[in-house]
Amino acid sequence: MQKFIITHEGVFKYGNVRMHKDLLDAKDMCIGGGFYEFDYVSNRLLLSGKSYDFGKPKWNYIDVLKVPSAFRGLTILYEGEDVSQLLQVQYV
Repeated sequence: MQKFIITHEGVFKYGNVRMHKDLLDAKDMCIGGGFYEFDYVSNRLLLSGKSYDFGKPKWNYIDVLKVPSAFRGLTILYEGEDVSQLLQVQYV
């Protein structure tokens, strides 16, 4: 399934994995996750739901969300709310 997590350092990790924990490196601590899909027509990255193991993303634990530079130009929404209104988005 298309899943994502947010690490304690604010790194957005995503992939087609079975479990959210499969996205973690040994040094990572997860502060939540969920599911993602691309809406190419509207140029958006849609995030939703929660990780069974880690719960919903705890946006208030970070100030900057670090996402891949390939996402530049996409509006990132979590359950309909613009993530850039919650915190700063940095492209790495």
